[in-house]
Amino acid sequence: METLTKNLISKIPKEVSHVTQALEKAGFEAYLVGGCVRDLIMKREPNDWDVTTNANPEQIIALFEKTVYENNFGTVGVCVPKDVTRETPEYEIIEVTPYRIETEYSDFRHPDQVKFSSKIKDDLKRRDFTINAMALDSKGHLIDMFEGLKDIENKTIRTVGEADERFTEDALRLVRAIRFSTQLNFTISHETTESILKNSELIKKISTERIRDEFIKIIMSENPMIGISMLSRFGLLKNIIPELEEGINCEQKGEHIYDVFDHILHALGHAAEKNLPLDIRLSALFHDIGKPRTRRWDGSKAGGKGKYTFYGHEVVGARMVKKIMERLKFPKDISEKVEKLVRYHMFFSDTETITLSAVRRVIVNVGKENIWDLMQVRECDRVGMKKKEAPYRLRKYHAMIEECLRDPISVSQLKIDGKILMNELNIQAGPKMGFILNALLEEVLDEPSKNVREYLDVRVKELNALSDNELKSLGQKAKEKKEITEEEEIKKLHAKHGVSK
Repeated sequence: METLTKNLISKIPKEVSHVTQALEKAGFEAYLVGGCVRDLIMKREPNDWDVTTNANPEQIIALFEKTVYENNFGTVGVCVPKDVTRETPEYEIIEVTPYRIETEYSDFRHPDQVKFSSKIKDDLKRRDFTINAMALDSKGHLIDMFEGLKDIENKTIRTVGEADERFTEDALRLVRAIRFSTQLNFTISHETTESILKNSELIKKISTERIRDEFIKIIMSENPMIGISMLSRFGLLKNIIPELEEGINCEQKGEHIYDVFDHILHALGHAAEKNLPLDIRLSALFHDIGKPRTRRWDGSKAGGKGKYTFYGHEVVGARMVKKIMERLKFPKDISEKVEKLVRYHMFFSDTETITLSAVRRVIVNVGKENIWDLMQVRECDRVGMKKKEAPYRLRKYHAMIEECLRDPISVSQLKIDGKILMNELNIQAGPKMGFILNALLEEVLDEPSKNVREYLDVRVKELNALSDNELKSLGQKAKEKKEITEEEEIKKLHAKHGVSK
């Protein structure tokens, strides 16, 4: 234990140590507490550094030069300069909270009253799970009243004290238990599991913002499909996003080996494997959410054997996503993007019949800035269908999109245009101007280095002196050259992706 705690001390940032040591020097106790202690023990990088002390807020504020105090729970933000050599230093805010005793939680969310205590043990008693109820001082002394260290070793999520009491104090802990289980790959103890099942309806008492934040953490974990599955099994998902559970036992058949619910979980799992961002993970999770409401049996399909159809599920799904994202109060930009990706995830399926014009319409609908994210969703969909990608099809899609996105070879690529010819070089608008521009394009295609104003200005005057027939002949050669070059560029593009045109 002594070796362990000494190693932990060496991992604490100097800004945090500055705060704890200042408190101790002033005669107060100071401990790191909560998730940062857990993460240090597990050799994970802590996201937050929380300090608790027997000093009250006024004493904490008086001790430090710069602080922030804007809450009713006694937490003081101590501003510690990260680089004192800077004229205007950047600050790291370290939260310092007095030891607390909390009274009843009549709203299942917040304590009716917070009282400060002089004992660290009182503070640890109010915490949610044993792995978050350990305290570490600057000398490496670890206080572990509830065997949190043992639970870390056993990879177990267990409440501090009576589980029912902890969950009725703050019902968000119902979701937090699953979040920690998902993030840390821990199992939830039997007693804690039973209590979650018993108290799952209490989650209705919690604000959507708090639930959303925990949901995001589950989605952004390495194992989000496990987390969503647990939310469902523990009776919580039906009170958060009930629309997802409509996919349970919703059979698809055909190319699908999973029902709708398991399919979208596998799609989400692939997004996590690729370490994709939140908006794509949400899109993967929601992309087929409209299928249960659009499922129909068509006896004429599959050679008379019949099959399920889901016509328009992407449209229905997009409408559902809009309501879900609004209900959970996601930011507008994320909501709109996820809605769009769900709406257009069925953009095409058959690479043998899809046309470039159809691809262009998809790009217009979803936006150039979103097209590659849409392809990521498509990949997640494919993997969630058969546990494997469809390499050729996906490569073909990529090639077609790149072909549509690339700038076509045209006179617009010249460093000179019709306005310059008219305003600066006195060339009159008409067929002759077109012949001149096309003739210039031919030269530039052969030698791109000639595409500079200095050369083009001189060459325009030379070409302008030619007859219309001479210019027309040069323009025709330019057109033929452009077509050949365009075809060569497209061949290179398809070869890059290993597909045929």
